[in-house]
Amino acid sequence: MSAVLASAAPDTAVALEARDLTHRYGRRTGLEPVSFALGAPGVVAITGANGSGKSTLLRIVAGLLRATGGTAVLTVEGHAIAPAERRCWVGYAAPELSFYDELSVEENLVFAAEARGLDAPAAAAAAALARVGLDSRAGDRVPALSSGMKQRLRLAFALLHRPPVLLLDEPGSHMDDEGRATLAGLVEQERRARLVLIATNDEREWRLAEQRIELRGRGLGHPA
Repeated sequence: MSAVLASAAPDTAVALEARDLTHRYGRRTGLEPVSFALGAPGVVAITGANGSGKSTLLRIVAGLLRATGGTAVLTVEGHAIAPAERRCWVGYAAPELSFYDELSVEENLVFAAEARGLDAPAAAAAAALARVGLDSRAGDRVPALSSGMKQRLRLAFALLHRPPVLLLDEPGSHMDDEGRATLAGLVEQERRARLVLIATNDEREWRLAEQRIELRGRGLGHPA
């Protein structure tokens, strides 16, 4: 299977299975063992106490962090996707995702689309910005955006290559009511064709999901 993905078909078969997945940060446990089996389409909420491993779990699934124990297997059309290749198949939006201040909103996304090898970077960027309601701010530099608008830009980044898996870490943070309505609309559209994981403790966000995985960890403040 090619490592470069222009866009995923709406009916792409996706499965994600975790078996006793865990992670440690030094002497402390960041993610206590968790197991689950998920498939597309659908929306799953990941909830739990602060420090229980919600963000850690998403990073492992995205291939950005290596698990300390257990396994997390992502398969697309029956092919297991190695962690190093998951960036092609996963859209990831998290609060720590940052952009180039010297570039405009549109230029940041075009750059990202070119780095992904998309066939039409400018068109992909324009489509993603329109979906999150940022098309009118395409020419602005990133520092001119409010916190809520930067969060919309993170969502646009995740949607850019139309991946079969979306990982959204606290996607509604800093958003106003209009932004949250946009988020809810996006999730409603994506649930029909993709696997969407939302890490959150916000009821307005986890109620968007039809399934919920609650992490039982005590958090990083407690030594193992």
